[in-house]
Amino acid sequence: MKSVLCYGDSLTWGYDPEGPGRHALQDRWPSVLQAELGASVHVVAEGLNGRTTAFDDHLAGADRNGARILPTALTSHAPLDLVVIMLGANDMKPWIHGNAIAARQGMERLVDIVRGHDYPLGEPAPKILLVAPPPLCPTDNFEFGEMFSGGDKTSRHLAPLYEALAQETGCGFFDAGTVAETSPLDGVHLDAQNTRRIGAALAPLVRQMLEL
Repeated sequence: MKSVLCYGDSLTWGYDPEGPGRHALQDRWPSVLQAELGASVHVVAEGLNGRTTAFDDHLAGADRNGARILPTALTSHAPLDLVVIMLGANDMKPWIHGNAIAARQGMERLVDIVRGHDYPLGEPAPKILLVAPPPLCPTDNFEFGEMFSGGDKTSRHLAPLYEALAQETGCGFFDAGTVAETSPLDGVHLDAQNTRRIGAALAPLVRQMLEL
């Protein structure tokens, strides 16, 4: 059986913009990916609200630094055949850095971690699929609008930067913004239909990368 780790933030966790709440399990994109791939693949959902690529944010009890937690996740779920990383939206917060270039560098750090990790069974490093999250959109939600101020413009640079990084590092790439749109209810998160679209769209590419 092949194993796939989906490493992400609230878009992977399944935050409902109508919330606060969480989408039903069957509507989260890793669950849709699992259903599309079938029983020959085990899909692990590792999503955390507020997770960044590689930057600290101490406003919650959980460690949101994706680079610091990734080695633990890689060891916990080993052996792995593929790691799907969809991060960067939270990097758009002004107090994180609000800069797409920094998010690209954070993603590069995650690629290095996956490839340089000391896997517990001595297995080779898994393949990597970089996913650019859908761009943020304008919202009338004051809290989220201020929290991600300027992110609706800056986040549009993530896809081309991630695609270039994938080409440079030999990773797979997918632009989730080609199939899904963030909800204007908060400008950041996805309704159930859009998060399901990501899982369905990723399935053919994941099959190809796993040689199924």
